[in-house]
Amino acid sequence: MTLACLELAKILIIDDEEANVRLLERILHQEGFYNLTLLTHPAAVLQTVVAIQPDLILLDLHMPELDGFQVLDRLRSVIDPTMPIPIIMLTADTTPHVRWRALGLGAKDFLIKPFDIVEVVFRIRNLLETRSLQMYMYEHNAQLERQVQERTQHLEEAQDELLARLALTAEYRDDDTGMHSQRVGKMAGQIASQLGLTAEEVDWIQRAAPLHDLGKVAVPDHILLKPSSLTTQEFIVIKQHSTIGAKILADSQFPLLKIAAEIAYSHHERWDGAGYPCGLAGTAIPLRGRIVAVADAFDVMTHTRPYKTAVSIEAAANELRRNSGTQFDPTIVDACFAVLIEDLLLDAHYDLKSDFARSVSSNVYAPSLLVRA
Repeated sequence: MTLACLELAKILIIDDEEANVRLLERILHQEGFYNLTLLTHPAAVLQTVVAIQPDLILLDLHMPELDGFQVLDRLRSVIDPTMPIPIIMLTADTTPHVRWRALGLGAKDFLIKPFDIVEVVFRIRNLLETRSLQMYMYEHNAQLERQVQERTQHLEEAQDELLARLALTAEYRDDDTGMHSQRVGKMAGQIASQLGLTAEEVDWIQRAAPLHDLGKVAVPDHILLKPSSLTTQEFIVIKQHSTIGAKILADSQFPLLKIAAEIAYSHHERWDGAGYPCGLAGTAIPLRGRIVAVADAFDVMTHTRPYKTAVSIEAAANELRRNSGTQFDPTIVDACFAVLIEDLLLDAHYDLKSDFARSVSSNVYAPSLLVRA
């Protein structure tokens, strides 16, 4: 309904007296309003309002089955408070307390019986014009909100793509598939979910974790790709990647980059305090960093790098178990094994009778038997 076509408005007339209903019908027909619904039994008002969604309601105040006050009260349950339907009360009672009560229940205007035809037309048109403007603003605001949501989604998608490509700049240095960062992100998200973190936090971690090794862009190839053991000086250089990655990502106004900076800085800390760059221990290490430490270690062990060959899931699991409580947070290891159990159960080709599957599936919540890396 627009201002140019008010006559298309849906008007509901509720009055137990047939004569009043027909009189209002004639008045409105003369003004070009034909989309009318007439009710002489107020008990059906809720069902009718839900069915036709009127633009205006004319409601008699004094009716035998349900009076206008009772109808007003019941209408609250079916009328959207963000887009209320204007209601004009029909009454011969002009006492103030009647008006106050009706207005308090949501009525917008009054028509006094006997009806003045000119007044009826003006009051109805005024309220319909107001509703038309309200509907226009409501739809306009809804459209703007949809546009904002779409643009926000596009910005988030663009941000994710740029971050993924940024992660790949480091990833291709020592993983020619470029998939390590994505696998770590996925597993970190699964571990976070197993820990009972909120869906929003799980999403943040999964999206930020792939940037954990961004600082490797500053590590020389002859060190990063060295197939033999690193010297003490070379190890000092490679350890700087956590600090460099954090500096690249630090001081951003975007929450995702702040989380990524935290992960980059802390994912090489150890539960026992022997890690780097700060030597943090236990819960002083950010939870996100502890999660990514486990996900990163498991993926590195189970995939080939220039300086190492991949080991089996069982061997990686045993290494995680061996380092649980020293290098890694035991709780994170527990959650990691819960993830592995789910993944293995979903794999139709995995032999659930293997020693590894039996030991993990039967002891997944027994910390002393869980794996750690």
